[in-house]
Amino acid sequence: MAVTYHKSTIMIVKTLLDTDLYKFTTSYAYIKLFPSALGTFSFNDRNATQYTKEFLKALKEEIRNLSQLRLSQDELEYMACNCRFLPRVYWEWLSSFRFDPKKIKVELDDNHQLHIEVSDFLYKATLYEVPLLAIVSEIKNRFYGNIADIHNILQKLSEKVELSNQNQLLFAEFGTRRRFSIEVQEAVISYLSTHASYCTGTSNCHFAMKYGMKMIGTHPHEWFMFHGAQFGYKHANYMALENWVNVYDGDLGIALSDTYTSDIFLSNISRKQAKLFDGVRCDSGNEFTFIDKLIARYKEFGIDSTTKTIVFSNALDFTKALEIQKYCHNKIRCSFGIGTNLTNDTGFEPSNIVMKLTQCKMNANQEWRECIKLSDDIGKHSGSSQEVDACLYDLCLYQKQKGI
Repeated sequence: MAVTYHKSTIMIVKTLLDTDLYKFTTSYAYIKLFPSALGTFSFNDRNATQYTKEFLKALKEEIRNLSQLRLSQDELEYMACNCRFLPRVYWEWLSSFRFDPKKIKVELDDNHQLHIEVSDFLYKATLYEVPLLAIVSEIKNRFYGNIADIHNILQKLSEKVELSNQNQLLFAEFGTRRRFSIEVQEAVISYLSTHASYCTGTSNCHFAMKYGMKMIGTHPHEWFMFHGAQFGYKHANYMALENWVNVYDGDLGIALSDTYTSDIFLSNISRKQAKLFDGVRCDSGNEFTFIDKLIARYKEFGIDSTTKTIVFSNALDFTKALEIQKYCHNKIRCSFGIGTNLTNDTGFEPSNIVMKLTQCKMNANQEWRECIKLSDDIGKHSGSSQEVDACLYDLCLYQKQKGI
């Protein structure tokens, strides 16, 4: 389906804080441990949408607008006071940070597929991901002529919130990157802030500040992908967790499990890490199988699984979340990160877009190394087939996943 021109753009992202908390925590981790590391983030539209030159023109206009963003003094003070795990010096650095449109390569190929790449020091490059995705998603809806019915969105949201309130279902809003629009996301968060008794917060720092909500987030797949590229796939999970602890000393303690499949993660995690981290995030695969495997691993370590938490974040809706919660009952704590089902449940097909770390190097003198990601959903691995196969061989997964 082709995207056609609908109307001119306005400035979509208006503040540096209109992004997910984990972008800042990951940025600081790079600064502290790998300040000379460089990386490239690449855009992928999984729906193979065909875009137009008019769309590209509007996108470039919004990219230019990003360079105008500044962290205000009020924002600096808020973040410094509410993120005890990040030092004030980081926010003071961020107040001098500027998005650089020259770092962003954007073009259409001969098939009208959209290509976006950002290359820079990793502590800066990581900050581009979420704003760019949010911009593409919103402009795409405008060009299709999609108009959100806020009344209908909030009516559906009220039913979801009622389900959460009745069942004490803990969830956080994770919907910035693929939101329908910033207006829809704000309407959703405003409603959640006053009606959802078991909403634990939002990943969006701007709206957390505006509505007095807790900011939620820890680390992304890119952190593990970087470690895999630099230190080898067999050691990636262990080293990524160890380095996270070296930066945050036990804070931000939900470990992401599926960068190189959850089975590999569970075999790599040490007893110290299992005890230190508060829990694990499940972002792909069968949630019920993962629950059983994680509880069994905790049992091997002599850890009471009812003291630990799983955060589920794999394209969830509230009905499925409730099924998972019932399965976890009296076994392990659970919470849910829900994105698209909150900020893009509009009746229109949501964008299926991502930006992934595709290459990195430890310093300017090193050669680029490809970054890849496996998944508990076979067929959703990212990266070149050659490097994915090399990773599968290294982790002794090739024969299993190829059915040999």
